[in-house]
Amino acid sequence: MEKIIDESIQGQPLALEQNKENERKLFIESYGCQMNFSDSEIVASILSKEGFNTTQNLEDADLVLVNTCSIREKAEQTVRKRLEKYNAVKRINPKMKVGVLGCMAERLKSKFLEEEKIVDLVVGPDAYKDLPNLIEEVDAGRNAVNVILSKEETYGDISPVRLQSNGVSAFVSITRGCDNMCTFCVVPFTRGRERSRDPQSILEEIEDLANKNFKEITLLGQNVDSYLWYGGGLKKDFEKASDFQKATAVNFSKLLDMVAEKHPKIRLRFTTSNPQDMTLDVINVMARHKNICKYIHLPIQSGSDRILKAMNRLHTRQEYFDLIDNIKRIIPECAISQDIITGFPTETEEDHKDTLSLMEYVKYEYGFMFAYSERPGTLAERKLEDDVPEETKKRRLNEIIIAQRNHSEYRHQAFVGQTVEILIEKESKKSDQHWSGRTTQNTVAVFPKGDYKIGDFVMVHINECTSATLLGDAVGYSDNN
Repeated sequence: MEKIIDESIQGQPLALEQNKENERKLFIESYGCQMNFSDSEIVASILSKEGFNTTQNLEDADLVLVNTCSIREKAEQTVRKRLEKYNAVKRINPKMKVGVLGCMAERLKSKFLEEEKIVDLVVGPDAYKDLPNLIEEVDAGRNAVNVILSKEETYGDISPVRLQSNGVSAFVSITRGCDNMCTFCVVPFTRGRERSRDPQSILEEIEDLANKNFKEITLLGQNVDSYLWYGGGLKKDFEKASDFQKATAVNFSKLLDMVAEKHPKIRLRFTTSNPQDMTLDVINVMARHKNICKYIHLPIQSGSDRILKAMNRLHTRQEYFDLIDNIKRIIPECAISQDIITGFPTETEEDHKDTLSLMEYVKYEYGFMFAYSERPGTLAERKLEDDVPEETKKRRLNEIIIAQRNHSEYRHQAFVGQTVEILIEKESKKSDQHWSGRTTQNTVAVFPKGDYKIGDFVMVHINECTSATLLGDAVGYSDNN
């Protein structure tokens, strides 16, 4: 679905198929990026073995966990408001325990226990296997904290449950952490250094999903293009590896090729890519395989070279243009989306115009756009004054949103009159007589239900569009069924 503004920071209570032998009830709510939702599936799997069934009813829960995001201040404010709600329920059910997971837990650590008296448990993204021990501590009446970052943990040996799954699409995590020290970003501090998961465990998880008839899989990581398996260890230590390890290493293009080759009937997506790390090998693999979706999320953050340098984005405006040109040359039908931050410290009107002109050149299908939010502990917070007035940030952000809306409509207009393949994912939000699904370019299409069902690949003739959605009629099944 098109995202003109951020819709990713939304809590979602998640439910798991019930184990009749489990007696305790877990309510888990996730905020922020797709990695958090994937991590919640790992947490639910771990706790299922500890006697917990998930519930979507907060009032029934013995344990409430909120998986948090720290990427912007707004995300943290949302979590604190949810904790107020939990506190109201806890007054009625004093036996209920509350835990905070994820990046906000890692950033604040034990300080969370002091700031939010309701919290009993604080667990960072690399410590979820310790949850059984931590819950024992909480059950004994003691607060529990584990926020130690790991150099090895990938959860490759955990079989995630598929929380509230539509049975059609699933995430498969392939990397954790990030080595790109962008000055505005807390991720390297909350999720640690880059390490990759054993490709065999990835292939086994995808095989299991294929056997369960899932139709679309998204390979997931803070920076998927940095995937590099040479037997284990941090990416930064690869140069110390043996000649044999280097010769047999699996990078992202090889992994993507392996998965696409083995599962030609499964649609493959991946996110997120970093411009400096995306190679022509990846683009060529995408072009070679029909089942790899022709869509890349490629954050730029700013169109100004001066601001890119201040952000420690290790590419220039021209290098980004060169990458875009290569993508469009090799995969002309490929859709591209963006992340943009406006109002970064010292940003001038000229810098802002550079961002708008870059957007005009690329004409992104959709994007995630934000005003700069100073994050504690980042280099930008320590070294740069947040000197762009809020009203200026809001005005520039609005101009970027308007430009993106126009570009989205322009891109969607190109579909009108075409017949495209859609994977049906769910019922339309606006009509129970229509299905909703996505093209290979990740564009949402809505059409009358007919005799089709969720999970079908359907050919849809596009009659009209909005800036967010394609509207059409199904004309038959795709050959992919």
